[in-house]
Amino acid sequence: MSGRWPCGTPKPGDGADRPAGGGGASGNGGVTPGSGDAHPDDTVAHTEPASKADDPDGLRQTLHDGHQDGLRPLASLDLAGAGSVDALVRGMGGTSFGGRSLGDAADVLEAMVSDTSCHVVMTLSGAMTIAKQGLVICEMIERGWVQAIVSTGALMAHGLVESLGMQHFAHDPTVPDDTLFERGYNRVYDTIELEKNLDDTERIMAQVLGSLDPDQPTSSHEINKVIGDWLIANTEGRGPLKSAAEHGVPVYVPAFTDSELGLDFATNNHARRIAGKKELQYDPFRDLNHFHQTFTQASRHGIFTIGGGVPRNWAQQVAPFIDILGKRVPQLAREPLRYRYAVRICPEPVHWGGLSGCDYSESVSWGKIVPAAEGGRWAEVKADATIAWPLVVRAVMERLGV
Repeated sequence: MSGRWPCGTPKPGDGADRPAGGGGASGNGGVTPGSGDAHPDDTVAHTEPASKADDPDGLRQTLHDGHQDGLRPLASLDLAGAGSVDALVRGMGGTSFGGRSLGDAADVLEAMVSDTSCHVVMTLSGAMTIAKQGLVICEMIERGWVQAIVSTGALMAHGLVESLGMQHFAHDPTVPDDTLFERGYNRVYDTIELEKNLDDTERIMAQVLGSLDPDQPTSSHEINKVIGDWLIANTEGRGPLKSAAEHGVPVYVPAFTDSELGLDFATNNHARRIAGKKELQYDPFRDLNHFHQTFTQASRHGIFTIGGGVPRNWAQQVAPFIDILGKRVPQLAREPLRYRYAVRICPEPVHWGGLSGCDYSESVSWGKIVPAAEGGRWAEVKADATIAWPLVVRAVMERLGV
């Protein structure tokens, strides 16, 4: 893996005790506020593991009971006793495999958003808005859980389509892709984005871009703020960019040109040039500098990631950026800043070596995440975000009061 690309999952055994019914500790230590009573067995005195000197013949004559080594006791999932989403997720946290990681994710997210000194960055990749998860984003923004968003441009473009009152459709798998093309149906796996939607959105974007000053350079978070303000003034209902503008949450799109919004910007500049008008100026370093400035104003940091890709790395690379600034520009030297909390929902496995699958323990090696031994807490769910994300968010909503 080249460059400053991150990575994500605590190894088995990094966990601390969690009550058998669920809540409590995260996947790598620490008790979550309001996460439930201690397990009765937590009061058992712990002893040091036996050494080879205690069992010189290797016959395992001294067998441990799990509790004495601080292992987390598990419990069968009691669906009849789970009267809420939170109770279900807590119960899943006391099971195994993906269920346990889901419970850990809810615990860490609760701790992250309950820490009033924590600056939380949400990174988004994958087709989450066309997959109808836009209101989950809004919910997290509107509850004050998120102070910055880093996203793909496509995700925000499809969210804008929905915010403008247009629809997406379920794909009919009996219709071949060449027929979809002829009909103007752009397929995203099992969902259709209409080409007409994108054309109609471009007309709104032309209005938005027409309000920008060509003598002043702009960037993705500034453009997204103007789009959000337009939505506030002209639309009903909720949407990611609208909610972000209403709550002062900047939305950064590092790969802005790799999106429908970026193509609209480029198309607009071509039309300006042909009409003899001055083109708009785009400076991506305005995003980087603004993100760095707001990040360094906080004392603690958390990151909540859906997928991976450029948004995840761009948000995480701020920690090495702070480090190398201090080394190469000594006047800007300051104490290190890393993410103390981290939650990631992504099905990509680590062994392919790609960015989206790499684990948070690898990110520790890059100085992006606080190690567990120093108080870092992270959880990673290897699952489809359209399944796991709503459950994690709803569970924490219920813990903190819906």
